[in-house]
Amino acid sequence: MKVLIIVEETGTGYSAYAPDLPGCIATGATRTEVEKEIQEAIEFHLEGMRAHGELPPESHSYAMVVEVAA
Repeated sequence: MKVLIIVEETGTGYSAYAPDLPGCIATGATRTEVEKEIQEAIEFHLEGMRAHGELPPESHSYAMVVEVAA
């Protein structure tokens, strides 16, 4: 299953979240750390959903980059 994640640089490191999995977030001091943490958070989130008899949600989010004059 592919899950879109958004990673943002913060004043103290990085944060990440999965728009299609509300409440699924992670933080880390480095990019590598936050990527590892969000993957583990997603796996844990989906495991909890399965334990409650819920199906993984369909993806409704996408990412894009637009170019504008600076």
